Amino acid sequence: MYQKGDSILYPMHGAGVIESIEKREILGSIKEYYILHVPIGDMQVMIPVENSDMVGVRPVVSPKEAEAAIEILRQESTPMIGNWNKRYRENMEKIKTGRIDQVAEIVRNLTRVDRENRLSAGEKKMLSNVRRVLQSEFMLVFNIDEEEARRRIEDAI
Repeated sequence: MYQKGDSILYPMHGAGVIESIEKREILGSIKEYYILHVPIGDMQVMIPVENSDMVGVRPVVSPKEAEAAIEILRQESTPMIGNWNKRYRENMEKIKTGRIDQVAEIVRNLTRVDRENRLSAGEKKMLSNVRRVLQSEFMLVFNIDEEEARRRIEDAI
């Protein structure tokens, strides 16, 4: 179990700091929740403690692992499925793992495809979301602001 003040990543929303752990009654059931403050968008997310492992919650990576993700952003794009619908589903499965290397790969590949104006509306939204997830983790790992995290991603790609 994580503690107040821990920096964690929630794969679908980004990295943040646990502000508190609270018991809340929702639909007649009392459960314990991590109250996560995600710096991008100044968002607050409630994560059920009992489901945190199942949804891929993990501690933020080390600076060394974050640097490895930046290296992935610099590498050549990997081949992707031509059908956007299949590609979307495949990328969604990667996102759910919460692995920074997989997220960096998606950001790199979709950014480059987007530069050629070949992304579907759904993939554009996905790119925006995964970029936000990667930025939020970089912000916490490197202790930088949102703009600097965005710049590091852009410079690497």
